[in-house]
Formats: sequence, C-alpha cells, structure tokens
Amino acid sequence: MSTDAQELDTVRAGNVSKAEGPPKGAGPLQRREARLAYAMLAPTFLIVCLIVLLPLAANFWISAKPVQLADLRPPETNVSERVRANAVQAGDTFEIRYTIRNSSPRMGLSDVAFSDDVPGDVRMVLQDERCTLSDNVISCVLGDLEPSARERITIEATAERDIEDVEALLEGSDPSATGSGGNVLTDFSFTFENFRRVFDATEFWNVMWVSLAYTVFGTAGALVLGLFAALLLNEAFKGRAFLRGLFLFPYVAPVIAVAYTWVTLLDPNSGTLNAILLQMRAIDTPINFLGQRYAEFSLLGVPISFPVALTTVIAFEAWRYFPLSFLFILARMQSIGVDMYEAAEMDGASPFQQFRFLSLPQLAAILAILFLLRFIWTFNKFDDIFLLTGGAAGTRTLTVNVYEQAIGLSNIGAGAAVAVVVFFVLLTFALIFFKFSPKEEG
Repeated sequence: MSTDAQELDTVRAGNVSKAEGPPKGAGPLQRREARLAYAMLAPTFLIVCLIVLLPLAANFWISAKPVQLADLRPPETNVSERVRANAVQAGDTFEIRYTIRNSSPRMGLSDVAFSDDVPGDVRMVLQDERCTLSDNVISCVLGDLEPSARERITIEATAERDIEDVEALLEGSDPSATGSGGNVLTDFSFTFENFRRVFDATEFWNVMWVSLAYTVFGTAGALVLGLFAALLLNEAFKGRAFLRGLFLFPYVAPVIAVAYTWVTLLDPNSGTLNAILLQMRAIDTPINFLGQRYAEFSLLGVPISFPVALTTVIAFEAWRYFPLSFLFILARMQSIGVDMYEAAEMDGASPFQQFRFLSLPQLAAILAILFLLRFIWTFNKFDDIFLLTGGAAGTRTLTVNVYEQAIGLSNIGAGAAVAVVVFFVLLTFALIFFKFSPKEEG
C-alpha cells in the first residue's frame, strides 16, 4: 500500500474515531437539566444544612464564650412595689417603696426606667429627683444598672380619703419597666478559657482514655457477639424464628428497664450474681461490680489492677447492642451464595477454613460499616453509663463530662467545649476509617 493510501486510511480512521467518540462538554439541554436538578434538590440541601450545620455551628459558638447556666436568661429589669400601710384615714401619710433589680449576674443594663399608675385618692411627694409625676403616672429614670444591682426608691404619699386597704389599691397596677442589656450568647466576645479549663483539668486525659476503652471494647464486643449469633442462627433448625426474636430483646427493651435490671442483679448485698458466686464458693466476699474501681490480684507474680466497674459497663454495652450487629450480619450472610461453600466442602475445607477464607472476606465491608456506626454511637453514649454508675468508679466518659460541666457546674461554655473535643475525635476516627476501611468484594 502506498504512503498516500496509508495517510488517507489514517485520516478516515481518525474521523471515524472523532465521530464515534463522546461529545466534549455538556450541551444546552444537559445544562438546563442540571440546573433543574439543582433547583429541585435545593430545599433538601437547605433542610440538611439547618438540621446538621446550624446546631453544630451553635455548639462551636457557645464553646468559645464564657456562658454560665444563669446567662441563658437575658438581663431584664425587675420592679417590685411594696406599700407599708393597711387601712389609712384621710390625711395619713405612708411610704411606697419601689425595688428595681437587674436579673443578670454578669450583664449590665442601660437606660433603665419604670412607670406606674397612681390612684387619684393618693397624693405623692417626690423627693427623688429621678422621678416625675404627670397625669397620675409616676415615671423614674435610673440610667445604668450593674450586674445583680438593686436600686430602691422610696416615695412619701398622703391619703386624700379613708382607704380600707391601701396596699391592694396601690399594688393593683404592675409597674412597667424598660432597659436594654447585652446578651453573652449573641455578643462578639470570645475566649479560649473554656478549652484551657478542659485541657488543664487533671482528670481530662484519664477521661479520654476511659472513653476510648469503653468505645473500642464495647463496639468490638457487640460485633463479636453479633457475629456469633448470626453464625448460630444462619443454619435452619426448629425454633430458629423464636430465637431470632428473643435475641432482639436487649436492643428493643427500654434502656432504663434493662439498666436497673442489671443494677439489681449485680447488687453486692442482694444481687443474684453475687449470691450464685458465693454459693459456688467462687468468691469469698461480694463484689461491687458497679461501684468498685479496681480489683487487685497477681498473675504469675505480676500485680494486676483489673477495672471492675468499667469492664461491667463494657459488658452491658456489648450485650445491649449486639442485636443490631446480629441483624446486619445475618442479612449479609444469607445473601451469600452456597455454591462456593459446596465447592470448598468438596475440596475438603473445614468449617473454620470456610469461615476464615470465604465468609470473613464477604462480611468485611458490613463489619467495617457496623464498627464505624457503633463506634460513633458508643462514643456518644450517655444514658447507659449514667444509669448504671453515674460516671463513678472509673467510668466517667467525655459525654458524662459534658453533662457535669454544663449541668452540674452550670458552665454551658465548658460543656460545649468538651462536646467540640468529642466532635473532633469522631471526625478524626471517621477520616482514618474511610481511608483504610476494607471494601466490598465482588
């Protein structure tokens, strides 16, 4: 073939390839469809942002502010009126005392003033230059009030006629007060004092390690128990449906019911478990499973401090949440074809080898997803530990610390700072997980 013919074939082949190749860029119709799709999804994006991002941003905002529990109520002017008289006759004098108070212990008030209606049967003598009387209305301008400050204004009044109950007559109208003050939640004063207080606390890192131990072992225990339960109930036998429903009980039962059941069973004085162990002579004295921090014993001459209460709450966590893992693992196992198991059995593979080389690779992805979900949920757990131990005996986690800071110590800012630490710990774990997690095999 000549050179010209080869070049002609090459050009034709290039033209065919260009004609058959996909068009570059999106056309006008595709762009319109994309804009329409974005417009239809915009409400969903907005709802997700409001539900997820707004509370998260609010938590970050509060963590950088010196917010106490009392600061949640904005400062306002409170005025109370007190009359020191009962029945008076015409010409009698008595005192009216107004007490003006700033309700906030930390924020000041400006432009504080109040007014009150005065009955026509009473003549007032104003001795305080901050007050004026016009058309039976007394008005007082006090200016600024410091945090938690009180001002008292005493006015002398004279009765124009006999009054049987002057207190009811004058206190029948409530004074109206005005005043403007800042709000520590909405102003732009920020501080890192909350984070400094959290990280400088002597027990913070101990609480962090307790949280990680509780989360890792509780999550691993739930997955292992769920895997064993799925392997047990994957085979057909009589009564399997009943056992499947029974295995769901720990997860569907109310947490307060199962928590107090465990507290009763593990009670050192009247608990069933201690009674059984004592009768079996396995122990000499009752064990306070939920109140004893450590149990000291020696293994091969090495002294060991075993965390009793922490191990107990980890066991409760694994027992209560293994049904979720059981359901997901069982569903995945039942979707695996039996052909490769039959072929492996014909090749002489033992049940353990079938599980190791066939089942586990198929279950790796679902186990990884379950570990991620259970890790996040367990790390954020509060009610289980609070109901079992209240965070005592070495079971105090970061979530319990959030409650103690925000509610126990009335420091909302410090509680939010601990919550920010929890967020970054879980974010770091999620990023590492997505980086190295196993993928589903075909």
